[in-house]
Amino acid sequence: MLTAICGINWGDEGKGRMVDLLSSDYDVVVRYQGGNNAGHTVINERGKFILNLLPSGILREGVVNVMGNGMVIDIKHLFGEIERLREAGVSVTPENLKISAEAVICMPYNVLQDCLEEERLADKKYGSTKRGIAPIYGDKYLKKAVRMGELFDKKRLKERLKDIVEWKNLTITGVYGAKPVTTEEMMDYLTRYGDPFLPYIGDTGLYLDGAAKAGKKIMFEAQLGALRDIDFGIYPYTSSSNTIAAYAPVGAGVPNHKLDLSIGIMKAYSSCVGEGPFTAEYFGEKAEELRKAGGEYGAATGRPRRVGAFDVPASRYGIRMQGADEIALTKLDVLSGFDEIEVCTAYELDGKTITEFPFSADLDRCKPVFTKLKGWKKDISACRKAEDLPQEALDYIRFIEKATGAYIKYVSVGASREAYIVLDK
Repeated sequence: MLTAICGINWGDEGKGRMVDLLSSDYDVVVRYQGGNNAGHTVINERGKFILNLLPSGILREGVVNVMGNGMVIDIKHLFGEIERLREAGVSVTPENLKISAEAVICMPYNVLQDCLEEERLADKKYGSTKRGIAPIYGDKYLKKAVRMGELFDKKRLKERLKDIVEWKNLTITGVYGAKPVTTEEMMDYLTRYGDPFLPYIGDTGLYLDGAAKAGKKIMFEAQLGALRDIDFGIYPYTSSSNTIAAYAPVGAGVPNHKLDLSIGIMKAYSSCVGEGPFTAEYFGEKAEELRKAGGEYGAATGRPRRVGAFDVPASRYGIRMQGADEIALTKLDVLSGFDEIEVCTAYELDGKTITEFPFSADLDRCKPVFTKLKGWKKDISACRKAEDLPQEALDYIRFIEKATGAYIKYVSVGASREAYIVLDK
């Protein structure tokens, strides 16, 4: 059984919470793309955890976690993330964490270049998290990245790194006028933060292939959402990797296997971190009220998230891109304090009403068309069955289900593990 957990919208939908919930039924959890530029927040009996790189299954005993070849890994950040987990009593060993030798390392000069470019762009910036993601993915496809497996042969690595640093400095000094980096600094960095992971690095594709053939249940965990996908998202305000479920077997190292199930995660309203078009966005007091109610601040950056009404055209597009068979609707409880709830059911583009998500370059000209539904003004955090929900809450769920054409199976009514409802089809 191969299952992908993926974001339907702009990211920050609550994927980590759902992976943590559903991982009890799985043997392996795999991160297959991205780096530490986004975070998954998980709250369980041990406390609150923010995971930027590690698969959310690391919080489940008996689950094997894999960091796939499609990832870009900041080894210093990973080192710190693991230390914080260990301090909280979470075990992280080569038995429950495996790192692909083919995953690439996000280097300090990638982070530097990311920061320098955002500064150069000024008010035209893309909204980067300044964690080096675009530069390292660029290096990967220019075939100038360092991969985790290269850490085993320091002599060969140093020779190759010398050429890479020379090339990288042409940009750092010549384009940005910044201080150059040195091969020695980079080798020291790789040794200090990379060597502790040597026992974790190996052929994770071979491991996953064997696990799949043995009938193990494997979950693929995505970062961000469909609208941040490099090919299908709101380009250029996207991530630099493929966030869609179809990429999961490739980014995990098992392109010879096919997904059995795609579970899409979307919020009961919309939120967005970073720049780019966001048609259903709220502003002013209206936005602040929803932001505070939902605690909408980025897990990786702490930045206030942009918020707005549930967006039907964007969600229907994301569901199609993710091939979602089932939907988990998160944070329904956040809407409990509102007398009425708006849903963006269409866009107005150049005087015409459209219901399909348009080409991303046209989104700046789109205006939201809202439909208002009655709120329920009742705490639903203790609800555990559909019949426990107020009728207005059920009506809201069914409205979204019908508008998007997707089966909503899970509904989150709180942050804790047990705060969810399973709905019949």
